[in-house]
Amino acid sequence: MTILRAPVRERTRPRPRSGGLFRAFWRWHFYASFLVIPVLLLLATTGLIYLFRFQIEPLLHADKMLVDPPTNQIAQPYAAQQAAVERELPDNTIVSMTEPADAGRSTMFSTVAPDGSAEDVYVSPYGAEVLGSLDPDRTLSGYAVRLHGELMAGPWGDHVIELGACWAVVMAISGYYLFFRGWRARRRARASKVPGARLRFRHGVVGAFVGAGLLLLLVSGLPWTGLWGEQVQQLATDRDSSLWSTDPGAVSDPTSTLDESLPHSHKHEVPWGAGESEVPRSEPTDDGSVANIDTAVLVADGEGLRHPVTIALPADETGVYSVIGYAFDAPSDERTVHVGQYGGEIVSTYGFDDYPVLAKVVSQGIGLHEGRSLGLWSFWGSALMCAAVIFMCVSGPLMWWRRRPARTGTMAAPRGRMPLRATPALVVGLVVLGVVLPLFGASLLLVLLLDQLVLRRVPRLGAFFDIS
Repeated sequence: MTILRAPVRERTRPRPRSGGLFRAFWRWHFYASFLVIPVLLLLATTGLIYLFRFQIEPLLHADKMLVDPPTNQIAQPYAAQQAAVERELPDNTIVSMTEPADAGRSTMFSTVAPDGSAEDVYVSPYGAEVLGSLDPDRTLSGYAVRLHGELMAGPWGDHVIELGACWAVVMAISGYYLFFRGWRARRRARASKVPGARLRFRHGVVGAFVGAGLLLLLVSGLPWTGLWGEQVQQLATDRDSSLWSTDPGAVSDPTSTLDESLPHSHKHEVPWGAGESEVPRSEPTDDGSVANIDTAVLVADGEGLRHPVTIALPADETGVYSVIGYAFDAPSDERTVHVGQYGGEIVSTYGFDDYPVLAKVVSQGIGLHEGRSLGLWSFWGSALMCAAVIFMCVSGPLMWWRRRPARTGTMAAPRGRMPLRATPALVVGLVVLGVVLPLFGASLLLVLLLDQLVLRRVPRLGAFFDIS
């Protein structure tokens, strides 16, 4: 007797269902990472360099930035040090001076060469001796600042950074959803010693710590961006407020803003809230007396400015000495005193108490962003955040590479579609996020159009990107 057997079907890997918020969030988290990870890795690395710039740069340029204080000699007047720079570089224009942070540091004079390039000149405070000069854009921290802000690519680089920051917000939000929804599954996988489970567990735990701090860093960094920052500033201006405001004491036909008084490489030395404040004019006195840089520091000292200070020198015969008390570890102590270059009188003062409410909030947020508002707590907290972000940027792609099946010809992305019709709250959330972050909203529409008009109509592309 012949027994008929049903044909044996080849076992295939079951295809995951496309529904469900978890897989949908996982998929968005996965694809957002390809844009976000390179940007975050760059921001975290350059942020670490900038955070430790006061320790790194003196080690790299000890011959210029460090001095041995003599036991029997006092520091020379700043005017004498200024004269030494003028003798050494007669063709350069001195635009500002920054005091030494302590007795073992040199005085820095920021100058502009005839060709418009910036050159920082370092002077020993004790012998009024020029120790050397550096191009601030070509130091390690100079490169880090330019990469951190605009990828050294101008406005387009700024937009790329802003786009990455916007999608990083999506990464953080979706990451928290995955963390809480998948907590038990990750614990079971780790207990069962499933391959890769330990790395996934650590990625989730570190991500839970990083997420809140990352959102704080991203939001506090957005005022720097060219698109979001400019739009919000315009919105605030239309409502009689400002992200940085203007100096109410500098209304006498200002020639420039405080930011413009310094080379672009030194704008970070100006308090955020005062960066766009206008610089007033000096009025010549009848007796012809002329104040100098030491006069300006002495007058500002009487106003209680925090040291070390940066002094922007008069740009012309009507300019003023703008003594900037940056108050590195306390934005609420920021203050600038404008001193007339003839009589040494106080032309105007401007500080944190004069900022509008919005500018105060932004200044405090930027202080946290730079790891300086809460002393060593925020400094080491920011350093730990940067290190944790770097770990996330490395562990995420590593998890994908280990999970990715070999020779499949696909991205091995999680399959899932956002159930927008069933979750109107999600639609509202995406719309609100797209309005608050216009660059994210525009890129989201572009992604959705590509998904509907290209990926779902070209089978090979759909298969490669695991379109469900």
